Amino acid sequence: MTRGRTDLNRGIATLALAGIIALALAACSPIYRDHGYVPSDADLAALVVGVDSRDSVAETVGSPTVAGVMRDDAWYYVASEWKTVGPFAPEETSREVVAISFDADGVISNIERFGLKDGRVIALNRRVSDSNIKGVSFIRQLLGGLGNFTAEQFTRN
Repeated sequence: MTRGRTDLNRGIATLALAGIIALALAACSPIYRDHGYVPSDADLAALVVGVDSRDSVAETVGSPTVAGVMRDDAWYYVASEWKTVGPFAPEETSREVVAISFDADGVISNIERFGLKDGRVIALNRRVSDSNIKGVSFIRQLLGGLGNFTAEQFTRN
């Protein structure tokens, strides 16, 4: 009877160890989360630089994630993907920004798509009117500044 009980205890211990290992492996599998919204290339192709206005942009691709910070001369659509593995801090794996700039009359002057590669801002797609590109420095600041700070910087006295 003692031998049967020892084998049973050993079987339960093995099963418990297998369960703990399975839970540990499941906890380490990556979890992906998407945040924000960026219009597709097909939606952006429906917009015409120099013709469409803020109202037609809102109707075609939706309201922006962010509007111009100091002035209302641009709309920004921002989307990012985050990956979390186990107990580690979330890591941003991709970020994309679409900037639609407007002239003084509220007509589209530029449409640009930016991405982030190796910590550097890159232009993925750019449709520009004859005038100079506006708002690029803000986009570079927006994309370049995110992720370059730690929680310690906010908790110092």
